Formats: sequence, C-alpha cells, structure tokens
Amino acid sequence: MRRQNYRQQRTIARAAEVRGIGFLTGGSVRLRFVPAPPGSGVVFVRTDLRPRAQIPAHICNVTGTQRRTTIGHAPAQVGLVEHVLAALAGLHIDNCIVELNAPEPPGLDGSALRFVEALGEAGIELQPERRDLWCVESPVKLQTNGATLSLHPVETAGFAVSYFLDYGPTAPIIRQVHTQTITPGSFAHEIAMCRTFILESEVEELRRLGLGARTTAADLLIFGRHGPINNKVRFANEPARHKILDLIGDLSLLGADLCGHIVAYRSGHPLNIELVRTLFRQMTTSSVRCAAA
Repeated sequence: MRRQNYRQQRTIARAAEVRGIGFLTGGSVRLRFVPAPPGSGVVFVRTDLRPRAQIPAHICNVTGTQRRTTIGHAPAQVGLVEHVLAALAGLHIDNCIVELNAPEPPGLDGSALRFVEALGEAGIELQPERRDLWCVESPVKLQTNGATLSLHPVETAGFAVSYFLDYGPTAPIIRQVHTQTITPGSFAHEIAMCRTFILESEVEELRRLGLGARTTAADLLIFGRHGPINNKVRFANEPARHKILDLIGDLSLLGADLCGHIVAYRSGHPLNIELVRTLFRQMTTSSVRCAAA
C-alpha cells in the first residue's frame, strides 16, 4: 500500500445526543457524541463503568465479529459499533468521543440515519492535522466459506463499494446488488437509512439467546416467506445497501481513508475485519519502509 493523498481531519463543532433502546440488552441507552482533538480518532467511553472505560475504535481492539462488531474486553466492551462508526466515517468525522451508558449503542431503526442527523445538527469543524489516503497497488482478495471480499486499485482517488447479496434461490430475500461511490453526501442520502435485516427463521434463536427482548418487526427488517413482516423496504435493494453500511463502519477501524473499489460477495463482519487486519499490516510495513528510507 502507499499514501496517495490526504485531507484535513474533522470533528464535530458541538456535542450531540441520541437516545433509544439497545437491540441486544433491551435497555435504555444514552449516546453522546463529543468533539475530540486532532489525531485522537474515535474513542468509545463507557460512562456506566467505574472508572470510566475508554475503548479506541481501532482494528487492534476488535474482539468479536459474530453477527456484529465488538471492541474491547469485558466488562470494558462495546458491541454493535458498526452503525455508529459508519455514520462517523461516512461523514468524514475522524475525531470524536462516543459516550455510552451501556455495552451497546441505541438500536433505533437498525440504520445509521439518526446518528447522521445528530452529527449533522452538531456541525463539522476542520482541524489542522492530516488524514492520510491510502491506495493498494494490486488487488487484495480474501475468500472464506463461499464469501469473497476484495479491494481493487483505481486510477482516481475515489472510493466505491459493490455488494452482491445472495442467500440462495429459495431464500425470502432476492439476490440483489448495489454499487455506491462513497462521499459524505452519497452516504447520507443513499446508505445511512438502510436498516439491519434478519430472516424470520433466525428470530427464535436470537430470542433463545436472550437478545432483542424489546425489538419488534417494526424496529428492523424481518424477512418472512413473502417479504418484510409488518414493514416496507426503503429501497428495493435495501439489504445490499445495509451491507455496504456495515462494511463502511468496519473499514473505519483501519484509522485511515481508502481509495479503490471494494467488491463484496456474501461478505459479513468476519471477512470485513480480516480485510482491515490485512490492510493494516500492509500499511504498517509500508510506513516502516518509508521511515527506513
């Protein structure tokens, strides 16, 4: 990998708050976005623990990828961070403290929309330090259990994601694809409002595990044999778009901007995080070479 360019780092101009019910615990959750100094990155702070626990949102702190991305070690841990991280990364907000009084953010409607709205209301502030833009010089490809994820170099400095969703010919969710060039504007209008989805067949297993006790079909997309139950999709390919939302959140754990074209087929959090680890190793090696030169 190589550094191709940079932009100015950004934070929010003032604090913003979002409240809601946690999908996992069913508890009432208060999340507060707070401005942070240049170079500090995104840091989750568990205000319900004594002493308060600070958990930097970085690939080195990822401890779980089963159905969601988790950072930190219990009890100083936060799960389901990808929607908050997607909102911050999608809007190019690099430095922010995320205060939480629970081990998860509020689930809201399963999208990043309310987070994006709160951050927009807070305003954006430019900062003097640089945010590096990294590019790959040859494709990076990963594959596991029938899923593939790859990052391809491009001639321009842009960043795009294509997601191919395929649960099989008999699944209640039809095969679908979405490609999006990612900018703050396109993220806010095309991706941020796309919601978490699960299959009706998965619901009972989650209930058995004690998850989603206060979550209903109106809170996210539950697909039955004939489509969404008690709900309507916001886009015909909303599930594929939500997968892009998750991917943007997971990629933000790299701590740098990327240029290139990501192509994903049936990829989820485990493969997303493995790509971030691979890119982080390449970035670290490249930085060592540059320092030695």
